[in-house]
Amino acid sequence: MCHRLEQVPGIVPITATDLEVTVGDNIGTFKNGRQLSAFLGLVPKQHSSGGKERLQGISERGDGYLRRLLDGAHAVQQHAMSKPERGGNWVAQLAARRNMNVACVAQANKTAHIVWAMLIYDREFRSDFSAVTGKEVRLA
Repeated sequence: MCHRLEQVPGIVPITATDLEVTVGDNIGTFKNGRQLSAFLGLVPKQHSSGGKERLQGISERGDGYLRRLLDGAHAVQQHAMSKPERGGNWVAQLAARRNMNVACVAQANKTAHIVWAMLIYDREFRSDFSAVTGKEVRLA
């Protein structure tokens, strides 16, 4: 499982090992990637009432060590900014609109979603895969 997780950009061997130990066999307890992200503390705090949604910073209630390891998104983001033609357009566009740290947390959140999907569906990581169509996407 660790070798499969290491294929995801931003996940190094120590992160893959910690993910396997922390989540591993219990991945089925999370209904979707958002629940895994919430478990790790990568989703925003909500103070909502009466139809008004107020989102704040990340909750930081999950596994702090694993959250910091997933925040290796800084490296992914810098790589995407230097080579946008390699599929990092999403990160580069987000970093241009928002704060760099917000973009890094968003990348870590996306990585957690990818990890959940890989583990729950028992698949390898493919950078050219589109979850919407379920088919390969050709990068121009």
